[in-house]
Amino acid sequence: MATVKNRSSQRKFHAHAYDFVFSAMRFTQERLGRSRSSEQFGHITGPELLDGVRELGLRHFGMLAIPVFSRWGIQSTDDFGRIVFELIERGEMRKTDDDQLTDFNGVYDFRKVFYEEYTLDTTAAFG
Repeated sequence: MATVKNRSSQRKFHAHAYDFVFSAMRFTQERLGRSRSSEQFGHITGPELLDGVRELGLRHFGMLAIPVFSRWGIQSTDDFGRIVFELIERGEMRKTDDDQLTDFNGVYDFRKVFYEEYTLDTTAAFG
């Protein structure tokens, strides 16, 4: 997948949001052992991508994930779906006939996964 070109006047979200979605897609494909070279095997579903978004968001930003996403214009999993379908419309991502924007609706609550369930691994410091 090519890097998103600078078309900020056409974008609904911050440029970093699009780059993060591509990173989350690659991360999720690798984690699930799906080759990007094959459309069939490289495909991931909306909920699978969102699981990668959650994990990568926690790794990169920890408890700051919500403020970072908010700065990018993202308030919920629905917004990640809007980004994906915007990229599909622009020909920068592909979808299958089974993929729907509704696959991203309310998959998880940001506050719950990025705050309430957040744990800090202190084994390196205290182990």
